[in-house]
Amino acid sequence: MESKAIHKFARVSPRKVRRVTTLIKGKKAGDAMLTLKFLPHASAKVLAKILKSAMANAEQKKVTDPEAMKIVKAVVDQGPTMKRMMPRAMGRSDIIRKRTSHITLILEE
Repeated sequence: MESKAIHKFARVSPRKVRRVTTLIKGKKAGDAMLTLKFLPHASAKVLAKILKSAMANAEQKKVTDPEAMKIVKAVVDQGPTMKRMMPRAMGRSDIIRKRTSHITLILEE
């Protein structure tokens, strides 16, 4: 049985999230949760919440042990970019890009 959780418009750059998802792909949900707990990256916290949600979704589908499920797919897509202006010297301005990401986690028995 398959269980999935999606988080859209996460205020973390997709590049930074992908670096953490490579560490948890293919692991069991319980092991991945432990790994995420001790990682220093900010995106690890976001991924831990999504993984917890996917495990709760599996529990709703009457799966015997959600922690034993395997992370089959972890997809990170780029969301919309918020653009902000920052004043610079001589009346010019720079664009600050605040990137967002859409994260999908799929667990399977």
